[in-house]
Amino acid sequence: MDDVAEGAPPSQVAAALIDRRGVVVGWPRAAEDLVQRPAAEVLHRSVLRLLADPDVVPTGRLPDSGTTTLRSGPGKIIPVRYRVDGLRNPVLSLVLAVAADQASEAEWDAALSRALLEQSRIGFVLRDTDLAVVRSNLSRSALAGPPLPVGSRFSDTMHPADAAGVEAELRAVLQTGVPLAAHEQRVRSALPPYVEWSLSVSAVRTEDACGRPTGVAVLFTDATEHWQAERRRELRHHASADIGGTLDISRTAEEIVDTLVPDFADVAWVDLGNAVLRGDEPPKTFGGGDLHLRRAAVRSANGRWPPGLLRPGATVPPFPNVPMVRELQEGRAIVIDRETLRQGLADPDHLRLAAPEGGHSMIAAPLFARGLVLGLVAAWRTDRPDPFEEEDAALLSEIAAHSALGVDNARRYTREHRAAVALQRRLLPQAFTSTRVMETTGAYRPASGGAEIGGDWFDAIELPSLRTALVVGDVTGHGLHATATMGRLRTAVQTLADLELTPDELLTHLDDLVCRLAGEADPAQGDVVGATCLVAVHDPVAGRCTMATAGHPPPLLALPDGRVAPVTMRPGPPLGVGGLPFEATTVDVPPDSCLALYTDGLLQYYGVDIDGSTRELADRLARLQSSGGELTAIAQALMAGSGARPLRDDAAVLVARISALEAGSVADWEFSADPRAVASARDAATGQLTEWGLEGNAFVTELIVSELVTNAVRYAGGPVGLRLIRDEALFCEVTDPSNTQPRMRRARTSDEGGRGLFLVAQLSRRWGSRYGQRGKTIWVEQELSR
Repeated sequence: MDDVAEGAPPSQVAAALIDRRGVVVGWPRAAEDLVQRPAAEVLHRSVLRLLADPDVVPTGRLPDSGTTTLRSGPGKIIPVRYRVDGLRNPVLSLVLAVAADQASEAEWDAALSRALLEQSRIGFVLRDTDLAVVRSNLSRSALAGPPLPVGSRFSDTMHPADAAGVEAELRAVLQTGVPLAAHEQRVRSALPPYVEWSLSVSAVRTEDACGRPTGVAVLFTDATEHWQAERRRELRHHASADIGGTLDISRTAEEIVDTLVPDFADVAWVDLGNAVLRGDEPPKTFGGGDLHLRRAAVRSANGRWPPGLLRPGATVPPFPNVPMVRELQEGRAIVIDRETLRQGLADPDHLRLAAPEGGHSMIAAPLFARGLVLGLVAAWRTDRPDPFEEEDAALLSEIAAHSALGVDNARRYTREHRAAVALQRRLLPQAFTSTRVMETTGAYRPASGGAEIGGDWFDAIELPSLRTALVVGDVTGHGLHATATMGRLRTAVQTLADLELTPDELLTHLDDLVCRLAGEADPAQGDVVGATCLVAVHDPVAGRCTMATAGHPPPLLALPDGRVAPVTMRPGPPLGVGGLPFEATTVDVPPDSCLALYTDGLLQYYGVDIDGSTRELADRLARLQSSGGELTAIAQALMAGSGARPLRDDAAVLVARISALEAGSVADWEFSADPRAVASARDAATGQLTEWGLEGNAFVTELIVSELVTNAVRYAGGPVGLRLIRDEALFCEVTDPSNTQPRMRRARTSDEGGRGLFLVAQLSRRWGSRYGQRGKTIWVEQELSR
């Protein structure tokens, strides 16, 4: 460095005045401090006497600049760097000197300063204690970031939010002295052209010789490309991880816009075909017109959907036949600005529905899967100044391709799920039934959250003599195969119930059927053919209910006094285990009682713990029963549960309310096994019908009673029981101790007997028999003849 003062602090530079003879005529305090010789020893003497080796100046006159050594105190020397400057006074010259080591340090400082200011790869800004710009190299075009003229502050050139963040970081450096290293800072310009950068910022505090802060030196590099690439990579990762995790079409559309906003765009929406939302394949279209799209999901960065844009659920208006529409239909993404969109739509009303206020750049990509356009995803930038680029189009195309697979999977699942639900609902009985002695209602709800349809079912089967069979079951597994198995089991239960088997015997036959179905199934699915089932048979005459369970939760019994509790039962094995017995349980069910049969999926609405869920379900039934509400409302309230827990399994509930028989509607007699009892039985039946006002049924009833009691006396022995039940039909029952199954046969012309049961069948609506613990009961049902 030829100029001694350049780069060196003024307090370290010494000055002296010499005349034209080389005599020192001025020796200030700085010179005394540097050489450590007082003015009295130096003034009015030749400057050459200060040199440690005068012979180095053979001409007797100092060169204009250079390096030399001076005598410094007793026996000491000091190397210095000096320069001689002529003054306006021709007699005097000014000699500036600095210690050689300090001059070397200043040279390095100056070289570093020049290097930082002259290069264009690393940004350098020197700021004072007010953080105003003192020096900068940002005028060079290769540098990223907003321009920073001398004297400017952050708020003059940056977005206010970014300026506040940068200033806070640098003030911390200025106050604490702790350097800032590789801080990632997002910077948006406040002046046009609006650009956004990502900078890696480092900063150190500058100090004077006394250690007082003089400002902040800021170094930064342009990390915009790396930041954009990293942002796109993270967006790809989020899209692959967050989109398509469910089998719900609407939820998948919401996942798409949630991924794009706010990291990629300020406003985004997804439009899907009407057919796609129903689970069907969309029609293949090309060109403009009505594309049969509906807005499925929307999202904005500020949380408020712009008022002019199309609302969720609204139908997308027809598009003109323009190139951008055809590009989307061909599976390509498009990037357009607002003016291009306005010209393409050529309709101000359509533009207001498609472009948000302040939107300057739009990007759209089709949801293209298996050769079908399922819909499209579109995004706008409103607050973000930078427009979409081709790299953004490639990124959105990649996200849209992944999303389209998720939408298509959800669509195909919706179709299958809808078909399975429709099948299952067709297989289920009508929800509400009502007789004189029992009112029933059922409710079914498929699983939520994308789970497959299951095999839960309920049934209320009217049996002869006002008896009712209540059934609820749950097939193992999910899907169409579970629904099909449920249909087969329900049909089998109805058939077995018509045979009037006891609940435990019915479950035994049903268990054999499930074992046979498991044997016929594909070996890969043999372990999932199984079910649980609960069968209860109500007898209104006895006022009792007999029930048996095959691995199923026991029903809840709500008594008229308000008590509600599960029925105590001995649980049997699930259907399909085979070889194990089922036990029946009989409980009294007085009038105004309520029975609730349910599948285990319902308990999920009430918690995870089975015992706690059962208690909570019983408490709710007690409250509903005491309120005296409609039975349908009770079933729906039980199905609603105690909160918003989603069902992981489908659920079914069957609620039955018991009513009392009309007083005097049942008449019983018992006769011995004596042929004369036949006439007594006829007389008793005729008299009772007359008392009921049913003389029109007397003749037929006499024939039926005569035939059935005669058969009992002749073939079974006594005692013989006779019962008449009056309701919407007239029931006649004859009980005997025999277990022989009565059979109707066709008598030949020459046969003297064998026509009794044939006559019974012809004169009645229907007839049959059932077995008890001792003997059998033959029943006959006939219409009332007032």
